Amino acid sequence: MSTNKSASGGEKANSGNKILSVEALLPGLVYRMKFLAPHIARKRNPGQFILLRIDEVGERIPLTIADANAEEGSLTIIWQVVGFTTTQLSEMEPGQFILDVAGPLGEATEIKNFGRVACVGGGIGVAPLFPIVEALKAAGNEVSTIIGSRNKDLLILENEMRANSDRVGVCTDDGSAGFKGFVSQLLDNWMIEDGVFDHVFAVGPVPMMKATVAIAKKYEAPITVSLNPIMVDGTGMCGGCRVTVRGETKFCCVDGPEFDGHGVDFDELTRRIGAYKEYEKKAMEEHACKIGRG
Repeated sequence: MSTNKSASGGEKANSGNKILSVEALLPGLVYRMKFLAPHIARKRNPGQFILLRIDEVGERIPLTIADANAEEGSLTIIWQVVGFTTTQLSEMEPGQFILDVAGPLGEATEIKNFGRVACVGGGIGVAPLFPIVEALKAAGNEVSTIIGSRNKDLLILENEMRANSDRVGVCTDDGSAGFKGFVSQLLDNWMIEDGVFDHVFAVGPVPMMKATVAIAKKYEAPITVSLNPIMVDGTGMCGGCRVTVRGETKFCCVDGPEFDGHGVDFDELTRRIGAYKEYEKKAMEEHACKIGRG
């Protein structure tokens, strides 16, 4: 169940990065926001992202563009509350403004008619997968989509995926909805039952993408993954988002965020993502104290 907050109809939303709506897809955990960013809305392509800063003292965080309306001049983002800034973002209201939004950044997804494609998303990765599914379907592909979460209450965008896919498989770790097991396991089943897909796209937690790449490798299927390392400036200067692909250093912000999954060093990526968890935990504790929750 989702809850909505909408901007007052009496306000003219025509300047800056004004928030138009905020929706709790999973209250306290996953949120969807629409805000004005006309220049980015006109230029964005599937797979690209923005860097967002809430206020003058805030950090910049990367968020994939889940949808855009060029006519309205709006962007839609979906995020999971995992740290200080994403918590702040979830507490914002329609009518407020986001200080800085830079984008569209990154290389766009290669969209063409591959033939039969499988799109695999886990957890919050279902959100950035959606524009890819939508674009692949529009390009004439036969799109099979697999989405997964720990349980049925954590599933997001199922209806949107069904509207843009030829078939959708739902997976839950506990079996409370759809297939009991991981998205990679269902992909394996579909490969056995229906043959090898012409291309696979995977977005989600690193372990999920690593497992999905292993299935694609088993059947020698090409696979594109979208990576989510720590990112600071979005221009390739800081080096925070570096990953190793086929033995070469790449930067997700300018070379990605999508790469050939068969070449990604997922073990290194896992180590880098976990490097700042203690700092994030401390920031969350300080934020809770400031707003009277600690």
